[in-house]
Amino acid sequence: MVTAIDDGTELARRFVAGDERALADIYGRWSSLVYSLAMRSLGDVSDAEDATQRVFVKAWQSRERYDASRASISAWLVGITRNVIADAHETRARERSITEQLTAITSPGESAAPDAELADRLVVADEMARLEPIPRQVVELGFFDDLTHTQIADRLGMPVGTVKSHIRRSLSRLRDRMEVSHGAARP
Repeated sequence: MVTAIDDGTELARRFVAGDERALADIYGRWSSLVYSLAMRSLGDVSDAEDATQRVFVKAWQSRERYDASRASISAWLVGITRNVIADAHETRARERSITEQLTAITSPGESAAPDAELADRLVVADEMARLEPIPRQVVELGFFDDLTHTQIADRLGMPVGTVKSHIRRSLSRLRDRMEVSHGAARP
């Protein structure tokens, strides 16, 4: 007779050995737990789905580091989930900060130092011009047309996760460029 523990141990062994069917079984058993944790923390269906996918991709990629003597598969997955959720919150905070910076630089009617404002606008315009056409269009729709990720995805016919990835990478490039620009201007 096979017990649930034996079944879990065998499943873990197959998973670590690279058996894709074991991954599917693990996903079937614990994806709802991972999704629930992500949804509770992130509060957004799309973000929770993205986090769930990331958890199982990370689990698969790091399966050889799983040690059944230290934790059950479910506890190990919860640990990965906590890290993925923390990363998502960090990304949100960075995106908010960059959005605030972009809004401050691109908002009309500002009376801050005209030379610095002009320089920042030129840096942003130059970096926007360097983006590939699709990422540029996604960023423009998000920041200049003030569309949500879902609205951009609907308008461009692409998954919300792809829209978020384009925005995240583009904002990261803009942030790096702004940091370089502001770092060079400081004595």
